[in-house]
Amino acid sequence: MKIEIEIENEGVITAELYPEIAPVTVDNFIGLIEDNFFDGLIFHRVIPGFMIQGGGYDADGNHKDAAPIKGEFASNGFKNDLKHERGVLSMARTMFPNSASSQFFIMHDDAPHLDGEYAAFGRVIDGMDIVDAIAEAPTGYGDKPVDDWVITTMRVIEE
Repeated sequence: MKIEIEIENEGVITAELYPEIAPVTVDNFIGLIEDNFFDGLIFHRVIPGFMIQGGGYDADGNHKDAAPIKGEFASNGFKNDLKHERGVLSMARTMFPNSASSQFFIMHDDAPHLDGEYAAFGRVIDGMDIVDAIAEAPTGYGDKPVDDWVITTMRVIEE
């Protein structure tokens, strides 16, 4: 299964999603894409050498809510062997294991300390240059980029 994440004025990030690894997570993510949930949201938390995070806020700082799902990772009793390596997509969450909803992150570099603690569910297969550009952009308070990196749209391109 493949998706495209179109970034305003930048281009497209293409990723594979792995329903065989994280079925609930992928099903939720695809449902949000099909509902145009991500359109107009930004990458609001960016840490170079770690990850870029989006899927929860628009450029004005307004939060967009989605229903929480079960966390599909080892410390929550679920087998998920996908490593948090450069280019991997994973779900953001609070300290509560079943709190992931729409916010996701793309690994800018490897972070093995996240393995087994967060639901990895996909991998970038094209467009890491855009991920790098976002990760290396200047940030301000709360690791928010100074300039907005807007998700124009996401779409499923192959099921």
